[in-house]
Amino acid sequence: MDRPVAVDSKMTSREQSRARYPDTSGYVERDGVKLHFEVYGSGEPTVLLLPTWSIVHSRHWKMQIPYLSRHCRVVIFDGRGNGRSDRPTEGYGEREFAADAVAVMDATATPSATVVSLSMGAQRGLILAAEHPDRVNGIVFICPAVPLGGPITGRTIHSWGVPLDTEEGWAKYNRYYWLKDYQGFLEFFFSQMFNEPHSTKPIEDCVGWGLETSPETLIASQLGESLDKDETLELCNRLRCPVLVIQGSQDGITGSPRGAALAEATGGDLVLLEGSGHGPHVRDPVKVNLLLRQFIVPRRPATWVRGRSRRKRALYISSPIGLGHAQRDVAIADELRKLHPDLEIDWLAQNPVTDVLEARGERIHPASRHLANESQHIQSESAEHDLHCFQAIRRMDEILLSNFMVFHDLVSEEQYDLWIGDEAWELDYYLHENPDEKRASYVWLTDFVGWLPMPDAEAREAFLTADYNAEMIEHIDRFPRLRDRAIFVGNPDDIVPDSFGPDLPLIRDWTCDHYSFSGYVTGFDPAEFADRAALRHELGYGDSERVCIVTVGGSGVGSDLLRRLIDSYPPAKELVPDLRMILVTGPRIDPSSLPRCRDLEIRPYVDKLYRHLAACDIAVVQGGLTTTMELTANRRPFLYFPLRHHFEQNFHVRHRLQQYRAGRCMSYEHDGPGEIAAAIAQELNRQADYKPVEVDGARRAAALIGELL
Repeated sequence: MDRPVAVDSKMTSREQSRARYPDTSGYVERDGVKLHFEVYGSGEPTVLLLPTWSIVHSRHWKMQIPYLSRHCRVVIFDGRGNGRSDRPTEGYGEREFAADAVAVMDATATPSATVVSLSMGAQRGLILAAEHPDRVNGIVFICPAVPLGGPITGRTIHSWGVPLDTEEGWAKYNRYYWLKDYQGFLEFFFSQMFNEPHSTKPIEDCVGWGLETSPETLIASQLGESLDKDETLELCNRLRCPVLVIQGSQDGITGSPRGAALAEATGGDLVLLEGSGHGPHVRDPVKVNLLLRQFIVPRRPATWVRGRSRRKRALYISSPIGLGHAQRDVAIADELRKLHPDLEIDWLAQNPVTDVLEARGERIHPASRHLANESQHIQSESAEHDLHCFQAIRRMDEILLSNFMVFHDLVSEEQYDLWIGDEAWELDYYLHENPDEKRASYVWLTDFVGWLPMPDAEAREAFLTADYNAEMIEHIDRFPRLRDRAIFVGNPDDIVPDSFGPDLPLIRDWTCDHYSFSGYVTGFDPAEFADRAALRHELGYGDSERVCIVTVGGSGVGSDLLRRLIDSYPPAKELVPDLRMILVTGPRIDPSSLPRCRDLEIRPYVDKLYRHLAACDIAVVQGGLTTTMELTANRRPFLYFPLRHHFEQNFHVRHRLQQYRAGRCMSYEHDGPGEIAAAIAQELNRQADYKPVEVDGARRAAALIGELL
């Protein structure tokens, strides 16, 4: 499914949301060259992550920094030639890079450190460890580019410094080709570096970072003096610190024999990662992170004593992207406790989910404080009522990996009988990538299956969504029993009829073969609100007023829609004189940031909002599943505005609502205040003839999960 394709470098900005930001940063100048460094964490030990070839900068360590900085102090710097460091026209010899590393260590008050290198970083790491032994406590070489070992299998060697009569394959590794088509070289080179299937994201990242320097600078780096075989062996003989070599078996850049030869020459340990290419720290980050931590801070494996009277324990991971997961998850948890009264449930969760959990008195595990903020990332990716959901989740890769490592540390130290992940994408993906890390029964819940391209997307997005779907299908085919239960929160008819992509199965057919169905989970029984008059009286709504509730969910994405709806209130009030409109901003939108309008009420957060939705005469909402299905269950008229480019709201949610004959879909792009006001007036007089929503979804989901206990 994977293939090298042109990438949009604008999608790979260095400043996209990070999982961990530096505690301090700065510059050190050595021989007229300024070097940018960053420091994460504090205390001892310290890890120095060396720069590799100047084709990329230090962001290539993004999958290691958040995890390692929770356990030790981390120092990184951009090598000369890229990133925020200077780009001299010469001076790219390996000893210059080693001297730069010493200067950074001095500037960051780092007496000594464990040093980690990738590829070309191995040569400067060797010099540093051999010639400054008091500064290096240990050294890790990842896919080292050293002049040892045999020739690289399958790679044709061309002359680098003269024009060639071909531009095919490795002929692109040529100074004249670099000057002619630098981006073309980057795309080829990184497709070889990440030769594992489904490597589109790291290829895009590295091409974007490569474009932050120039072909002239890369040529200058190529002309820098490297180590020869004799120098390399002499330096290896001088090493006195522990050595670990991590080598990908399918390394298409330097070849796996080089890593084996370096381990032999240094007397170090060799770990061969089967199936990995030249960037295992990116494509196999869990394995590499665990190897690094064990090398840097050795620890004993956890020993658990299981007594016969020990209560069953479950760890619940609830997605923070929207509040809907929290409401259905506490409903399922309540039903689980009815089946297993002694069950202890801990929650690994973050805001805004924790708001709901704390209000319910649930136990939030202290490790939750280490989670990188997913909702904040999603909000940072949004524009005016526009969220390219698929791309936003792709660009959340380091956040997802960081949060999986938090989960991994937790379950390595504490024993649970059951893991439940409600759209916990990081948990499901990295467990399938690392099935040996599973040590409890595992349940996966979701309310949609299948990434889908938007209609206005180019062919690239259709390729990417199909590639992501194909990888998921391959995961399930390879490890069909890793998910002990896969539960679709809904029914087969709620699944879109589309295919996963060319030559891939239909989404509905595949989901029916691989999932159990719980029906929808509302978290309440609409029968509780059969007496709407009494409910309205309890909530303070008058009999003669027409109540319109406006809500945009738990993220900060909906502020532009709220402003549009504020503008719609005056014309709506003219059409419906007894209209009372109440805006609920949610926990992430400051009510004071919105314009004021006479008689319009604005509230920041409403506990048990579904009760107000049951009492209202009409609602205006975003296109999220939870709120629209609450309105459907309570048979209330509503308008909904799917976020532009949000494939889930535009395809999956809209399809489900059509199955229930519920709601009126509106367009933020085309419907202004006048159109919204008219739609409110029309829908107020429409009788809701929705298909009934089941009331036992939480019980059915709990029954499926409870069997594992």
